Amino acid sequence: MREIIFDTETTGLETKLDRIIEIGGVELINNFPTGRTLHLYINPGDRKVHPDALAVHGITDEFLKDKPSFADVVQEIIDFFDGAKWIAHNATFDMGFINAEFERLGLPPVQSDRVVDTLAMARRKHPMGPNSLDALCRRYGIDNAHRTKHGALLDSELLAEVYIEMTGGRQAAFGLTDNDRSSTVISVEETVVTISGRPRPLAPRLTQAELEAHAAMVATMKGKSLWLRYDEAQQKSPA
Repeated sequence: MREIIFDTETTGLETKLDRIIEIGGVELINNFPTGRTLHLYINPGDRKVHPDALAVHGITDEFLKDKPSFADVVQEIIDFFDGAKWIAHNATFDMGFINAEFERLGLPPVQSDRVVDTLAMARRKHPMGPNSLDALCRRYGIDNAHRTKHGALLDSELLAEVYIEMTGGRQAAFGLTDNDRSSTVISVEETVVTISGRPRPLAPRLTQAELEAHAAMVATMKGKSLWLRYDEAQQKSPA
């Protein structure tokens, strides 16, 4: 299954007036990052960055002057997300801006069944909260010390780690190879662990009296008792 964990930064909070100025995305396939990412800064045209938004992400009007417009990069965005789920924290906010940008260009909106909101997931999983991205990083032991400002790609990378943990963590693929009867090699991703076999078997826990009592009980059985068949197999097996 292909999923894109993404985030946006905007000039402000008004969906119909403000514009996307940064988008970042991280590709997951079957809950594993592939290493493929998207990161774009976007010129919002004549819409200026609101001071409150600037305090959050630190992206200035001056920095955005020479960046491409949304129309210039929309095909790159569509291609990157093609066929994947759109996954964001507080996705209503991000999708509102994405679909507003698409609408300006006469493009169809992203349908809600293709969108996953990790904030809603977190609220169901941890109803006592808090469930901000920073709080979830602390909950799952994810290092976010380098997150001094919001950034679309950095936040996407952190959210990808959170999302993987919220959906069950990385399921290691075990490759078992029985090289001989004394050891087994287990390969977990890129780590190889060798488990040595016991050099000699443990001493039996049954006493001699218990073994004799069991043998006497088995001797009274007739027909095709499982115990009789087991004893026959043991007698035929090589020492």
